[in-house]
Amino acid sequence: MQITATDTALSNWTGDLLAVGIFEGETELAEDLAKLDEKLAGTISELIADEEFEGKPSTIISSRVGGKSSLRKIALVGLGKIEELNLDSWRSAAAAIARMVKKEKTVGISLPVGSESAETIAQAMTEAIILALHQDNRFKSEPEDKEPKLETVELIGLSGQEQAIAKGQTIAEGVIFARELVNAPANEVTPVTMAQTAQQLAQEYGLEVKILEQADCEQFEHGMGAYLGVGQASDIPPKFIHLTYKPAKTAKRKLAIVGKSVTFDSGGLNLKGSGSGIETMKMDMGGGAATLGAAKAIAQLKPDVEVHFICAATENMVSGKAMHPGDVLKASNGKTIEVNNTDAEGRLTLADALVYAEKLEVDAIVDLATLTGACIVALGNNIAGLWSTDDALAEEMKTAANLAGEKFWQLPMEEKYFEGLKSQIADMKNTGPRPGGSITAALFLKQFVKDTPWMHLDVAGPVWSDAPSGVNNKGATGFPVRTLVNWVNS
Repeated sequence: MQITATDTALSNWTGDLLAVGIFEGETELAEDLAKLDEKLAGTISELIADEEFEGKPSTIISSRVGGKSSLRKIALVGLGKIEELNLDSWRSAAAAIARMVKKEKTVGISLPVGSESAETIAQAMTEAIILALHQDNRFKSEPEDKEPKLETVELIGLSGQEQAIAKGQTIAEGVIFARELVNAPANEVTPVTMAQTAQQLAQEYGLEVKILEQADCEQFEHGMGAYLGVGQASDIPPKFIHLTYKPAKTAKRKLAIVGKSVTFDSGGLNLKGSGSGIETMKMDMGGGAATLGAAKAIAQLKPDVEVHFICAATENMVSGKAMHPGDVLKASNGKTIEVNNTDAEGRLTLADALVYAEKLEVDAIVDLATLTGACIVALGNNIAGLWSTDDALAEEMKTAANLAGEKFWQLPMEEKYFEGLKSQIADMKNTGPRPGGSITAALFLKQFVKDTPWMHLDVAGPVWSDAPSGVNNKGATGFPVRTLVNWVNS
């Protein structure tokens, strides 16, 4: 599918489907749309009247166009109230249009340009269209033939924004890359295959790659005892993945993105029971998938920023070698951890990954993880949690998220809550009391970053969708690849 931009007047546009945005409460057709309505003998006016169309956000009505018209079909999409117009209005409308496409090969989309720049709108619409159309049928022997036959989408009124469209396509490809990693079953995406995927990315896009084997992790500083403890029950060896993007020019700054990469989480000896969602625990590497998806996009966009992508990949399984509740693990910074819940394993893998990241002497570290159910309880399925030791870093990420249309909410780093993590026999336990569980998880991770500005993103809710919503289809969403890319490019 090709996405292009044009300034062709609506009344002169030719193709299979023309979709035009309408504001809620708009009583008269805009000049260009009125000319088209006249050309179509009042078809648009009649359609609005017959359907009692009000222009509410993302609502769509459509009609075949008769006669000798150069159009086969006309559609109107609601944009909501003009005073509430924002970037999500264009994003949601474009996605809604893309989803309605059936047999049409050529589609034109005309949405009014508002307070946002034409460049930003073109990029957002491009991302939304591609992501709305994405279907993952890789594991079906006979995929249902429901994929649209769409060949060309023309963004009307956005001529000259080809570079923004190309950027949107690149970012959307990174999101889809992450989606397909998360969607794949745990017998397809393992620590070994994740490492192979990272190596393929490095080869294709000129990244540096380092894979630390178990012996390497044992020898790093005090030994990565927290990370290795999680994977010791698995028959599949752990793979500590480190990808690096370096710009051709002198880097303006140096960043690290650390993604939780537990390719399957059984819960360990604190086994997840029936009804716990254990069958979806292939998605527990959603943070690592987004990290690699961001690496794919960033390597192509080539910002003047050095970025390190780190995934401590492993499985949390059950065997005679499994870590026990009550075991004490030593992380690579020397801190000791009493394991009071083997199902709180992600923070153990991240602990050693954060120590590793800080030794790279970066300007900021961001980790992202499907870390706690407590965050979903607090914020629901559509909003991720954000914690940071640096206010400026937090504001950067919020700005990047707003541009991406991905939602975060900053929660407090309540130091008093660390009391609940204290252990009588070690420096800390890996879980605290049930109240404030996502906050204590963030406080746990904070113990493994000494001086570098750091941020923790708990993305447990938004990485997976059980029903189509916004620009996301059912299954993995690719959250928050777009936010990470925007942050690096800011």
